[in-house]
Amino acid sequence: MAMTTNGSSSKLIRSFVHRVKSSPTTTLTTPRFRSAQRTTINTTATTIFPTPPPTPPTTTIVPDHSRDAIFDFEDTKGLFSSVTTGKLLRSAANLNLAAVEPVVDMGVWVMKSRLMQVGLFREIVLGVIKHTSYEHFVAGADTEETGRTVKKLWESGLRGMLDYGLEHAIDNESCDINAQEFIKTVESTQSLPPSSVSFVVVKITAICPISLLKRVSDLLRWEYKNSSSTNLPWKLKTLPIFSESSPFYHTLEKPSPLTPEEEHDLELAHQRLVKICNKSIESKVPVVIDAEDTSIQPGIDYFTYSAAVMYNNGEKPLIFGTIQAYLKDAGERLYATKKAADQMGLPVGFKLVRGAYMSSESQLANSLNVESPIHNSIIDTHNCYNDCASFMLDEVSNGPGGLILATHNLESGKLAAQKARNLGIGKDSEKLEFASLYGMAEAMTFGLRNAGFGVSKYLPFGPVDQIMPYLLRRAEENKGLLSSSNLDRQLMMKELKRRMKGYVGQGFEESERSFKSDAGSIVKLN
Repeated sequence: MAMTTNGSSSKLIRSFVHRVKSSPTTTLTTPRFRSAQRTTINTTATTIFPTPPPTPPTTTIVPDHSRDAIFDFEDTKGLFSSVTTGKLLRSAANLNLAAVEPVVDMGVWVMKSRLMQVGLFREIVLGVIKHTSYEHFVAGADTEETGRTVKKLWESGLRGMLDYGLEHAIDNESCDINAQEFIKTVESTQSLPPSSVSFVVVKITAICPISLLKRVSDLLRWEYKNSSSTNLPWKLKTLPIFSESSPFYHTLEKPSPLTPEEEHDLELAHQRLVKICNKSIESKVPVVIDAEDTSIQPGIDYFTYSAAVMYNNGEKPLIFGTIQAYLKDAGERLYATKKAADQMGLPVGFKLVRGAYMSSESQLANSLNVESPIHNSIIDTHNCYNDCASFMLDEVSNGPGGLILATHNLESGKLAAQKARNLGIGKDSEKLEFASLYGMAEAMTFGLRNAGFGVSKYLPFGPVDQIMPYLLRRAEENKGLLSSSNLDRQLMMKELKRRMKGYVGQGFEESERSFKSDAGSIVKLN
């Protein structure tokens, strides 16, 4: 049975939808998310949320010129004060090389070609990659090398999010191995400075076979649309996973129930996550679970939110889920999940990203002749991201929960930081963490650090051959003059020129002092 909304709520819904679709965001305001019409929080009943009350007055940011600006990109000396000249030179060289599209296209072609199956050729290519893009975008080959990277970040006022570079698993054996690697990653934080690691990243696709995640997602979708005729005996207590605008075209026919073997495998996957969470509690480091494409995301959210129900308590959540703002239903799902968690007395945490599967999602939707789940324009995605950030900043400023704002977008970073500052959410609150990929968005990273916010770098690590899929994504993402690295390249070159002038000037000063000293000695001798 669908929830009936009153006139006031309908106006709020129409206002939010119209604003997201039509107007660019210039300030962060409290969004008016539509409550999900059906949300399951247990295995036996469906909870119908009451109509959400009218949203409080919007929080519009009024410029306060008496306070410091969030970013000061004119002062490159202060911005890159913690970066050695050698590191700055290597970073500038790698980013400039990554901006040359023919070079990147050739590199991507080579790494995807059959030539990589030739032993000697593969070793040569991997050697070149290791000393270029790998060193720039990857924190290390193992926990020991990554630990050294974390310590360097910690010394420069940043923290690390540890992400062991595991890809999709296809069977229980590989899932067991991957789970142990995640546990080892959590354990490695104990040998590092306290609080130097903000989160450990876990991929459900690495601890649950992909085929099973797809089956679970199909069954969850079907249950949401046909709750009265669907029974999922294996389902644990969870939080809302869908909204009415979520994509359901992945499941066009009623899926068959899980077989006893599949239910057993699902329990094994759940126990793997439980072991990781138990180790995280012991090590006092929270877990953030990555998002994937919409075909399996419901299953991932099911694992995430069932674990959140089990482990989150107090003010600070242990388990963080991921919301991809380029999806049209992102705002509604975020609102519904947060409000359901509030009703259950659970602190809930989210990592907010824009998304990483635009091409594949759009291609699938087009092939099925259905509406794409992705926003129709980049402006809509920006608006959705900023509105979701604003909503969660309001929520965590007045109550429990946590927010990771993972972005390379300077405008989103600035707007969120301004609002967080106005709400009194700083580094000491531990409710907000800005994050960006290692080797990217350095100017924004150091700017947010200098402005007094908690900032983490997303640290993928693993052997060169294992991390190749990640490097391919970074290469394709980072190429072109309009990529997010453009500002970094400009500011790095500016700082290198400043330092070079300083070195030359220092050389002249030393020569002059030496000349004067020699001249003085000559005078004394005469």
